[in-house]
Amino acid sequence: TLMILKMIGCLALLMFGMKTMSEGLQKLTGGHLRTVLGTMTKHRLGGLITGTAVTAAVQSSTATTVMTVSFVNAGLLTLRQAIPVIMGANIGTTATAWLMSIFGFQFNMSSVVWPFFALGIVLTYVRKNSVKSFGEFVFGFSFMFLGLTTLRENAVAMDLSHNQTIIDFFASTGGYGIWSTLLFLLLGGILTMCVQSSAAIMAITLILCSSGVLPIYQGIALVMGENIGTTVTSNLAALSASTQARRAALAHMLFNIFGVVWVLILFHPFVNMVCHFVGFDPNFVPQTQEEIAQAGIRVTYALSGFHTAFNLCNVLLLIWFIKPMETLICKIIKEKEDGEDFRIKFISGGLMSTAELSLFEARKEINVFAERTLKMFRFLPDLLKIKNEEDFVKLFARIEKYEGISDRFEIEIGEYLNKVSGGRLSIESKTMLQCMQK
Repeated sequence: TLMILKMIGCLALLMFGMKTMSEGLQKLTGGHLRTVLGTMTKHRLGGLITGTAVTAAVQSSTATTVMTVSFVNAGLLTLRQAIPVIMGANIGTTATAWLMSIFGFQFNMSSVVWPFFALGIVLTYVRKNSVKSFGEFVFGFSFMFLGLTTLRENAVAMDLSHNQTIIDFFASTGGYGIWSTLLFLLLGGILTMCVQSSAAIMAITLILCSSGVLPIYQGIALVMGENIGTTVTSNLAALSASTQARRAALAHMLFNIFGVVWVLILFHPFVNMVCHFVGFDPNFVPQTQEEIAQAGIRVTYALSGFHTAFNLCNVLLLIWFIKPMETLICKIIKEKEDGEDFRIKFISGGLMSTAELSLFEARKEINVFAERTLKMFRFLPDLLKIKNEEDFVKLFARIEKYEGISDRFEIEIGEYLNKVSGGRLSIESKTMLQCMQK
């Protein structure tokens, strides 16, 4: 029980490191990241490259996808521009698996991370905000690899390769052909939805496969499930957003589901091709300790290589069909008729993944609030000119109704900004927040 609790703690450390590293980079880039994402998407290739680069930089496809959904929600990106960015985010997220495979398994990071912790804590006490944000990134990087290394060491301590109960479980669930693949695909999706971190489940998959208890085919099925499970975050963020934002989130899910379907059709040939490319034989049974160690490293390369090949091939297949994808998604999620009444449009879904993105949503909401309130005040000159009492009462009631709604509107925005102020913001964003609250 203690070992299981220790592994859960290591997993929490890994997830915290990923989150801190991503937030540190987002704060470091400030508005530049949003500017790049907003301006480099006019062509599908530009959007693809931008999505890949941004995700590889912030080490979080969720952050890129939620940011893209918020841009679509705010009307800065069209659905057609957002789809290539989301495709690129799926390619960029594969960099995390390669980082774990190369540094977490091939090198002993347990003695290397401590100097990074020392550097990170020094940088976080520097007054300059950019240096402080970089310190948070270094700190998150250190936590991520400390969590991964400790997770791996605990797996070794549990001696998974000789744990008969675990071996029997995977052996009993792996003998049903396509049904076994579907079972582990479902398991990967459920686990990712629960922890809201595909990187964490990827780390567990790498450790189980490198220990020799989880066969490569079942491990790859888990990876495919992670790709579907990670789309839930963006769909949850867009639940109460605009129609276009929900369409962008659905595009993310459909992209990954399509990839899983065609890979399942060509499962064994595709997996064997990737394994051959990285020099790993799925049918090879290592005998000596050296062969076991080499196989443990190679299988992590095979999983990372599959993750990259899966997303890359999926993009190459679908990048030419963005317009038909847009048409299909628009038929699934139809445009709602907007009424005349005031309503919260951009922030009703709660805080986004980071305070920086939430602030962007709030700014857009304030602009809409100003436009609607100005429309209400334009009724006042007409009210002064009306001589008919019945018409006067109708228009007065309409203005009174708008006044009550606008007051509620103002309160909701104010409460939202108070929540955002409790998050971690760059100095520019803090200044912007103060202006909004005034």
